[in-house]
Parts: sequence; structure tokens; C-alpha cells
Amino acid sequence: MLIDNHGRRITYLRLAVTDRCNLRCFYCMPEDGLNWLSRSELMTYEEMLRVCTLLVRMGIEKIRITGGEPFVRRDMMKLLTALSKIEGLKELSVTTNGVLTAPYVGQLKSIGVRSVNLSLDTLDAGRFFAITRRDEFSAVMETMQALLQHDMDVKVNAVVMDGKNTQDIIPMVELTKELPVSIRFIEEMPFNGDGHGYSGIAWDHVRILEEIRSAYPNIQKLPDPLYSTAYNYHVPGHLGNVGIIAAYSRTFCGTCNRIRITPDGMLKNCLYDDGVLNIKDLMRAGNTNTAIADTLRDTFNKREIDGWAAERSRAENPGFRESMATIGG
Repeated sequence: MLIDNHGRRITYLRLAVTDRCNLRCFYCMPEDGLNWLSRSELMTYEEMLRVCTLLVRMGIEKIRITGGEPFVRRDMMKLLTALSKIEGLKELSVTTNGVLTAPYVGQLKSIGVRSVNLSLDTLDAGRFFAITRRDEFSAVMETMQALLQHDMDVKVNAVVMDGKNTQDIIPMVELTKELPVSIRFIEEMPFNGDGHGYSGIAWDHVRILEEIRSAYPNIQKLPDPLYSTAYNYHVPGHLGNVGIIAAYSRTFCGTCNRIRITPDGMLKNCLYDDGVLNIKDLMRAGNTNTAIADTLRDTFNKREIDGWAAERSRAENPGFRESMATIGG
């Protein structure tokens, strides 16, 4: 069991397997992309499998594979299949933008993946192009259909952005009427890859809920599962549910059970910290699993109390110049 210095259990790893993406969402990266990591800078699949196996032995129960876009990395199913066989791992899930995912849905289910988070900020093809700078809306919708046909647990993640897609909030809630999906509205965050000034958000979790209630005044609050990052709701008569994630407001830090590892092996105790340990370097320096585990435990015992403290800890590297593609969502 992993316990941090604030008494919080650590049971959930978000592993980013690549910083590359086949979309160019304006809130995530510049139009011409990023300075992509070289192959030597990326963790190999063997290194990812090693650190994941070690962390599961230490107490991690759930692993979510993120990117960038996971399926732009070659032979992704090879890694996912190997991870699914780790003894003691209770849940393996994936976050994807859906552009390349549809052909793999059957294989995902066959290796035990039951939950997929689909990033989709709008149900309008024109707005999709404006947000992502790519004409891939039909491919994403094909993936959603394939996931539902295979009875997967589907969560649709939509970042709410002032002046860009707030008109999609009600139509996306309406999607839950006939489909067993969870629509999760996420506060916009400052990780856009160019480090521009960021002074807050116009649409926080309170305003998003007010907007939903304007059309669905009978929406009901659901109990939030342990460690949930979302406030969960249900519209009576609908098949699916609604979640609102206060990602910028950071209201859920007190029960945080997750850590992140970036594609180049950087451990992040918090989404908002600057990276606290390079695990890839430890492995390539020849350290044993025992030595790495000891270093990890020491690092987990230095977690900040919340995302605001983690942000303040970036004093030597102020500003958010990362992209969500390099962090792993």
C-alpha cells in the first residue's frame, strides 16, 4: 500500500506513452505542433512495463494509458496486452481522441479493457474543425459507435471553453438521453504548450452546472465514488450520466489518489507540479527495482497538499509551458 505524507492512498497511475498527437487542439498545443521528443528520449515499452509492474507491486491498482494520442505510437496493442497481464492490476483503461481507435476496440475488450475515455469537445463538425484544426469528426464518432457496440464504459471528456463550445453543453447532456455514456465537462486548464498568461477561467464548475440546470432543472446529484475527480449528476429518464470536473478549481485534491508519468519518464505527483523525479533515468542508470522503489516512496512522501501548492512549487520554472500532450491528461 502506498500512502503519501498527507495520508492519501496512491492507487492510480496515468501513463503517457507519447507526446505526439494527430489533432492540434488550440487549448493543448500550437498549430504547428510541439518540439516532439526523440525516440531516445521516450521510455521504451520495456521500460514502461517494468515501472508499471513495480508500481503495481507497490500498491497501484489502476493504470490509464494516455498521450498525446496513444494510438499514434506504433504497436500500442503490444504494450496494452503486456500491461493487462500484470499480476495484481485491477483495472486498465485508455484515454483517446478516437481518430485511430475504432479498429482496435474489439482487441481492447478482449484483453480486459472495459473503460475508455473519449476526448470530444463538440458535437458539431464545424466547431470540431475549429477547435482541433483537423477534419476528423466522423472518425471520432465512428469510434464512439464502436465502443458502445462493444458495451464499453464510455466517458466523453469535453473541455468547456468560453466563446468556443459552450453552446454544446446542452446538446451533449441531451446525448445521455438515449446513450449509456457519461458526459464529463472539464474546466479549461493552462497547459497549451506556449506558456501564455493564464489568469483563470470564465466557465468554472459552478457556471457549467448552472447552464445545465437552465435546461434540466430536475437534474439530480449522484453520490461521488471514492477518489472521484468529477461531481456526478443524472437527468431522470436518461440512460447516461453527467460529470463536471473542477480541473482548474482543484476542489478534489484532498482525496487525490493519482500520479502521472510523462512519455520521457518524468514522475508528476500532481498535474500542476513541474515534475519531481525522472524514472527513466533511474532505470537507465542501472538501479535495481528495490532501489527505484525506495526512491519512489521517498518522492511520494514529499507530495504537495493540493494543486495550488504544487503550482507555487514551480518558482524556479514559473508559468505553464507544457502541453497536455506532454503531461498525459
